[in-house]
Amino acid sequence: MNSKSSGAESAFSHWTTRRWLWAGVSVTLIVLAVLGSLGGWAMWRTSQITSELVDRRSPALIGSMRLEQALINQETGIRGYGLSGRRDFLQPYTKGTADERTALRRLRPLLSGDARARADLAEVDELAASWQARTAGPISAAPAAKAVSLATERASEGKATFDSLRRALARQQAHLESERQAAGRDLRHAVKLRNWMFTVIAVVIVLVAFAVFEGLRRGVTGPLTRLGFEAREVASGRFDLSFAGTGPADLRQLSSDVESMRRRLVEELELAEASRTLLDEQAADLKRSNTELEQFAYVASHDLQEPLRKVSSFTQLLQRRYGNQLDERADQYIAFAVDGANRMQVLINDLLAFSRVGRVHNDHRTVDLDEVLGKTLDNLSVALEESDAEITHDTLPTVVGDTTQLTMLWQNLLSNAIKFRSADRPPRIHVSAASADGIWEFAVTDNGIGIAPEFQEKVFILFQRLHTKDAYPGTGIGLAMCKKIVEFHGGTIRIDPDHQQGTRIVLTLPAVEAAEAPERRTQP
Repeated sequence: MNSKSSGAESAFSHWTTRRWLWAGVSVTLIVLAVLGSLGGWAMWRTSQITSELVDRRSPALIGSMRLEQALINQETGIRGYGLSGRRDFLQPYTKGTADERTALRRLRPLLSGDARARADLAEVDELAASWQARTAGPISAAPAAKAVSLATERASEGKATFDSLRRALARQQAHLESERQAAGRDLRHAVKLRNWMFTVIAVVIVLVAFAVFEGLRRGVTGPLTRLGFEAREVASGRFDLSFAGTGPADLRQLSSDVESMRRRLVEELELAEASRTLLDEQAADLKRSNTELEQFAYVASHDLQEPLRKVSSFTQLLQRRYGNQLDERADQYIAFAVDGANRMQVLINDLLAFSRVGRVHNDHRTVDLDEVLGKTLDNLSVALEESDAEITHDTLPTVVGDTTQLTMLWQNLLSNAIKFRSADRPPRIHVSAASADGIWEFAVTDNGIGIAPEFQEKVFILFQRLHTKDAYPGTGIGLAMCKKIVEFHGGTIRIDPDHQQGTRIVLTLPAVEAAEAPERRTQP
């Protein structure tokens, strides 16, 4: 017995939730189908008996009573005419004859399926025909003078025949009444059976619903609840808690998969802890490196520039004091030394500014780019006037960033556009702004000398120059600094390769809020 039960349990242990649901739904549908069939049969049985009682038994009894009443009216009319000899006494007889025909016409179809009732009706019809032939017909047809004497002669025969007719009607009505009562009893029994059956159906449905809910609780919701509880416990930090799978095969497999995931997470956490320790060590090294970089910046800004200033100052002093004693080549050498010292100072200052991006100036706040651009144009007012440049711009939005860095960004972009202008036309520069999908896209477009396609990526690399310092002064750090500032603010910067005349630099910054449609402004 134990081996059989364990074999059954082993067979059921491979059933998945879907298979259990299919089995449960199938059994439930079969039970409901059987119950529905029984309920339908009970309803049909009740309806049949009700129809038999209402449509046949009761109307047949009523029809028999109406036939009896029609024959009594005929007998009353004949008796009155036979006693008085007055024709107006035949009016009940005439009406009774018509009512008799009507009653028989309605009664015959109602008794078509009942042999005893048809025999009773045949007997009544035969006796009524005999009475009418021997008594009612001759008396009603006789004139008034002979009707009285004819009625007197046939009084005894007519009375005996009509009494037999009455007894036949009574037997018919008794039979019809007994059949109506039997149909009533059948109806009451059918209604009682129907009520009991529907009660049983309701109880079975409740039991099936309870079994379904209990099965779902034990087989699905219970294991899922335990699995969810254990998962929350693991999520709260109890990584040593194992998942014990229960329920159908697929839920046990799910628990096994989650247990494998827990073990993998434990392994990953151990690796993450080791990585975190390594990152802490690297962060300490990076902090120490940043400290050394700051010290280097201090040295570069003070200790390195101080000798350069002395070289430049004393070289210029040497030129002023001994200028008359030196030849033209000596003056040229002195100019080279001063220019080299000055360019070294500019290069050091640019490197310091480049290294401070994202490190020194990191005060993120809401920045109105219209105001930033206005300050930039003020700073470039001399260059604008000397080059006869005209700068137009759309209404610029408000973004989140560092004011100092964004000012450096616009100043580098606009000063480059002015510096690399075409010799045969004044600079015309336009700054546009457009918003799409939470991103502001800006474009600085000029009509200058442009950038060849093969150099459009190279210009953003540190110290990359496309021209000699004699043609266009500078250190080659400007666009590299612009790229670093834009990427620090979460954006991108590139050269538009489709723009032909001049240069168009396109950059993006994250949007903060919707701005009004750009309006064109002109700045001389």
